[in-house]
Amino acid sequence: MVIYFVLVMQGISYAKLANLPPIVGLYSSFVPPLIYSVLGSSRHLAVGPVSIASLVMGTMLSGSVSSTDDPILYLQLAFTATFFAGVFQASLGLLRLGFLIDFLSNATLVGFMAGAAVIVALQQLKGLLGIVHFTGKMQFVPVMTSVFDHKDEVSGFTKGKQLTKCSHVNIGLIHLQWSWQTIVMGFGFLLFLLTTRQISIKKPKLFWVSAAAPLTSVILSTILVFCIKSKAHGISHIGHLPKGLNPPSLNMLYFNGQYLALTIKTGLITGILSLTEGIAVGRTFASLQNYQVDGNKEMMAIGLMNMAGSCTSCYVTTGSFSRSAVNYNAGAQTAVSNIVLAAAVLVTLLFLMPLFYYTPNVILAAIIITAVIGLIDYRAAYKLWKVDKLDFLACMCSFFGVLFISVPLGLAIAVGVSIFKILLHVTRPNTVVLGNIPRTQIYQSLNRYKEASRVPSFLILAIESPIYFANSTYLQERMLRWVREEEERINESHESTLKCIIIDMTAVSAIDTSGIDMLCELRKILEKRSLQLVLVNPVGSVMEKMHKSKILESFGMSSMFLTVGEAVGDIAASWKPQP
Repeated sequence: MVIYFVLVMQGISYAKLANLPPIVGLYSSFVPPLIYSVLGSSRHLAVGPVSIASLVMGTMLSGSVSSTDDPILYLQLAFTATFFAGVFQASLGLLRLGFLIDFLSNATLVGFMAGAAVIVALQQLKGLLGIVHFTGKMQFVPVMTSVFDHKDEVSGFTKGKQLTKCSHVNIGLIHLQWSWQTIVMGFGFLLFLLTTRQISIKKPKLFWVSAAAPLTSVILSTILVFCIKSKAHGISHIGHLPKGLNPPSLNMLYFNGQYLALTIKTGLITGILSLTEGIAVGRTFASLQNYQVDGNKEMMAIGLMNMAGSCTSCYVTTGSFSRSAVNYNAGAQTAVSNIVLAAAVLVTLLFLMPLFYYTPNVILAAIIITAVIGLIDYRAAYKLWKVDKLDFLACMCSFFGVLFISVPLGLAIAVGVSIFKILLHVTRPNTVVLGNIPRTQIYQSLNRYKEASRVPSFLILAIESPIYFANSTYLQERMLRWVREEEERINESHESTLKCIIIDMTAVSAIDTSGIDMLCELRKILEKRSLQLVLVNPVGSVMEKMHKSKILESFGMSSMFLTVGEAVGDIAASWKPQP
C-alpha cells in the first residue's frame, strides 16, 4: 500500500515537472509497469515516471513549445520524444551497445543530478509562492529573476481591477502580493515532508513514514482547501482529472515537421538518462539479493516499455530508486509487484480521480522539492575532490553547466570532460621506477614504498597501461627521460655505472604494432648508448603479438624474463668475471 501512495503522488508530481497534465503521470504509472513485469529481469525495480527524465523533457520541449499556449502540440512532442527514447534504448539492447551509457560516469551524474535538483527546487517556487506568470527557462538566473520580478503577482483577481478576455482565458491586469495562504500551506507541508524524510533516514525501519507522507499531505491539504474553498481564492488546485483508461496516442506521434529534430534530441537524452538510472537501480537491489540483472535484457525491456507507452498516452518511464527502495523494504520478491501496482493505479484511474479535484498545486511543489533534495549528494562531491581532481572537475562542470547554461549542454560539457580524462590516461599513461624491498624478491615503486631501494647498475621501470599508437611516442620519450635522469643522478652520487634497463610489462594488457615498433626503436637507441634492454613478464596476448612480429628474435630469449627478481639475478651474474 505504501508503494502505491508513492507511485500515485510521484506520478502526478513528476508529470507537472515535465509540464504535462497530471493525468499523464498516472497513465505512465499503469501501462509501463505491466510491460516491464513481463520483459524485465529485475525482481525489485518499481517502474514509473522519474524526476530527472521529467525535468529534462520539460526543459527541452518548453524551450521551443509552450505547454500552456499549445498543449496539444506539446503532448504530441512529449509522446514522440518518448517513442524515440524507447527506440534508442531497445536498439542499444538489441545491438549489445550498452557500454555507451558508461560514458556517463558517476562523477558526471553526481554533478548533473545536483544541478538538476537545484533547478527543479527553484522552479517549484512558482507553486510555493502562488506566482502565475513564471519563466519557462531552466537556468538559475532567469528563475531567480522571475521570482523577484513577479513578487507582486498571485493566482487570482481582486475587486476593482480591469479584466480582459482573450481566447476564452481570463487575464487579470492586476498588481497583488504573493499569496500568503499558499506560502503558509506550502512551507508548512514542506517542513512536514522534510521532517518525515529525516526520520526515515535516521531510522530505516521507519521507511514507511516518509513513503506515506506525500499522500498524507495530499489528503490533508485537499480536505483543507475543500473546507475553505470560498475563502481560498489565492490557492490554485488541480481541478478536473478525467476518469478512465489510457487513451490511445498513436495518432499523436509527430514524425515530420519543424520539431522532429527536437523530439529526436529530447528522446536521445531522456533515453540515456532513464536507461542509466533504471539499470543502476536494478543492479543495486540485485546485488543485495545475490542475483544478476541482464543489462541487455533490461535495455530491451525499458525500450519496448517506452515505445508502447508512447502509444498509450505515457511519457518516459524507468525504474525509480525511491519507489524501488520502498518496494524492496515492503518485501517484494518478484516483478509481479509491478502488476499489483498497475492494478492499484487502474482502480485510481477508474474510480478515484474526482478526489483529486481540490488538491492544491502547492502540495505537488512541496512533494517535488522533497524528492529532489535527495539528489544533492555533497558527500559524494567531497569524496571526488579528495580522491580524483579530474572527476571533481567533471562533477562541477556538470553542476554549473546545468545550473547556468542548460541541462543538455551541461551534460554534454561534463561528458566531454570525462572523455578528455579517458584520452589523458590513454595518451599519458603512468610509468614508475621500481626498487627492491630488502631481503625479498619483491620490487615496488620507489615513491610508494620508502623501504624500497635502487639496484646498482639497473634502472627498473614499470608501464601501467596498454601500449597503443596513441601513447607509444610518449612512452618512448618518457623512458629515455628516465634514463637521462638516472645517469645524471649516478654522476652526481658517483654510484655504479648504469648498464641495464628493465621494463616490467605485467600491467601492459595489450599492445599494437606501433607499440611493438616503439620497443624495437627504444632497444636500438639504448644499444647505441651501451645499455641493455630487458622485458619482464609480457602477458599472453602481448607475448603472442610480439612472437608474430618476430620481435622476440631480435631481442633474443636472454632479454626476456618472467620476474624482475629473476632478470636482476641472471643479468648481474653474467657481469661477474668467469673463473
